[in-house]
Amino acid sequence: MSPLMQARLERFKQHRIGYFSFILFSVILFLSTFAEFIANDKPLIVRYQQSYYFPVFKTYPETTFGGVFETEADYQDPVVQQLIEQQGWAIWPIIPFSAQTSNYALQVPFPSPPSHENWLGTDDQGRDVFARLLYGLRVSLIFGFALTICSAVLGIFVGAIQGYYGGWIDLLGQRLLEVWGGLPMLFMVMILVSMFNPSVYWLFLIMLFFGWTSLVGLVRAEFLRARNFDYVRAAQALGIPEYQIIFRHILPNAMSSSLSQLPFMLTANITALTTLDFLGYGLPPGAASLGELLLQGKNNLNAPWLVLSGFFCLAIVLAMLIYIGEAARDAFDPRQH
Repeated sequence: MSPLMQARLERFKQHRIGYFSFILFSVILFLSTFAEFIANDKPLIVRYQQSYYFPVFKTYPETTFGGVFETEADYQDPVVQQLIEQQGWAIWPIIPFSAQTSNYALQVPFPSPPSHENWLGTDDQGRDVFARLLYGLRVSLIFGFALTICSAVLGIFVGAIQGYYGGWIDLLGQRLLEVWGGLPMLFMVMILVSMFNPSVYWLFLIMLFFGWTSLVGLVRAEFLRARNFDYVRAAQALGIPEYQIIFRHILPNAMSSSLSQLPFMLTANITALTTLDFLGYGLPPGAASLGELLLQGKNNLNAPWLVLSGFFCLAIVLAMLIYIGEAARDAFDPRQH
């Protein structure tokens, strides 16, 4: 690691709230990534007749455990559980419900309030709210990370081309960006999504189509400034190909300001996905998402645990990302070098 990067890392650690938020966010990201091991309606390990089975990774028919059906075993069925306990044992996750599992054993109507069995209660279909939060948070984070990375790559590439060549290329690019930036992104996404069957990939492409412009102006300004530096003119005089000058010489020096903006872009993308889910234009129906949970809270005002769970989960995650972004911005500030 270079001395400059070490100095930036030390400044990042000195931002106490930002560094603590980064650690806490990393823990939340890790837990949500492996949500199947925390909240699942299948056992983690089953030992039956001296053999070990891993239902989380592989599907087993009920006949494997002495049942009569050749379809996948329903581990929530008391009969299947009794068959396993007679000749073995099973290790269950902390929360024995997945995002789509309805708890029909409850004696109260849905949505049910928090209890020792459902820590944050259930939604209007009897599904565990904590499990829905965990799975929905994973979808939001993975979707947001993928969209942020792809948007950053496109934005950096376009900004680099505009800033390095300037002239009519920069002029034409700026006019197109002004028109593109004037389009109401949220309404355009809602219109396009409603024209096709709900799909995660289609939603991703549409949001990428309208969201890649975030870093163009920043990268363009860095390249406009750096293209007149002596080391760039020397490289041009030596006949080094332009693509090497752009991506090997100028881009690494312009990346610091771009990297500090990624947490803010991630925050905006997660918020946009949650908004679309809340309005019914996001993920396919039934998919676990934070926006869908907030929508259930709006439709079930007698169940405040729904909206409170979704609100605090979203607020905490977005607040951590904001603090991480502020810490990264201070760490990459060239005035601190």
